[in-house]
Amino acid sequence: MKNYTLTNGVEVPAIGFGTWQTPDGDVAKASVLKALDVGYRHIDTATIYGNEQSVGDAIVESGIDRNDLFITTKLWNDMRHYDEVMTAIDASLEKLQIDVIDLYLVHWPNPVAYRDDWKGINSETWRAIEDAYDQGKLRAIGVSNFHQHHLEALYETARIKPMVNQIYLNPSDMQAELVAYNTDHGMLTEAYSPLGTGNLFEVPELIAIAKQYNRTVAQVTLRWSLQHGFLPLPKSVTPSRIEENFQIHDFELSNEDMARIDALHGVAGTAPDPDTKNY
Repeated sequence: MKNYTLTNGVEVPAIGFGTWQTPDGDVAKASVLKALDVGYRHIDTATIYGNEQSVGDAIVESGIDRNDLFITTKLWNDMRHYDEVMTAIDASLEKLQIDVIDLYLVHWPNPVAYRDDWKGINSETWRAIEDAYDQGKLRAIGVSNFHQHHLEALYETARIKPMVNQIYLNPSDMQAELVAYNTDHGMLTEAYSPLGTGNLFEVPELIAIAKQYNRTVAQVTLRWSLQHGFLPLPKSVTPSRIEENFQIHDFELSNEDMARIDALHGVAGTAPDPDTKNY
């Protein structure tokens, strides 16, 4: 599968290029240009990453038809009231140098500044995002790091359900209950940190499976993500790894090997808790 289809009919490429912790300027621009050159058509950034301008510069310089690209960005915690959300969306559009954002996500469900009324601020934020969607500024809308109780609270006032939930997801933390909830409510599950934080590359079981397929651990882990129906968002600033991570459509893991990887849960870290993380 090369694309997923969201509940509103929008198609999204099944693997995206992540830019978290990629510094603005030449590094971000060069890495995005390399990703586009090897075939990525889905680029994921966020306001808090501080590199939207460089992503936009790369998009322009690539010369690729805008209709062939899928651009995601995210709203940060310091712009959560209605008018602030509208301002943030316009700022992202300007920095990215595009007329419409393909996917816009609420980055965090329980910001420290609004912890006493996270339900209220999420409702207000989502109302603004719905209106921007109606205005044609956003092709698809969703959330990131939301757990079931955050989503259930949002559903109390939402008139448009989130189409995507982007979460920390890899063999070390499958978040199986949350993934099932996403699926049951029509949300595509996107996987950020699909390669973990680096420790997965040292797991003997993954090394053995990778050798079996004559692939790298990264390729096997990303293929595992696709076969589970997730949308992985690998990031790198190393050209060879950017290319390597995209080469995952020409092989398939057996059911037995998928199960072996599933069994690795807990080997290399778990997802951050959005209700206690100091964001």
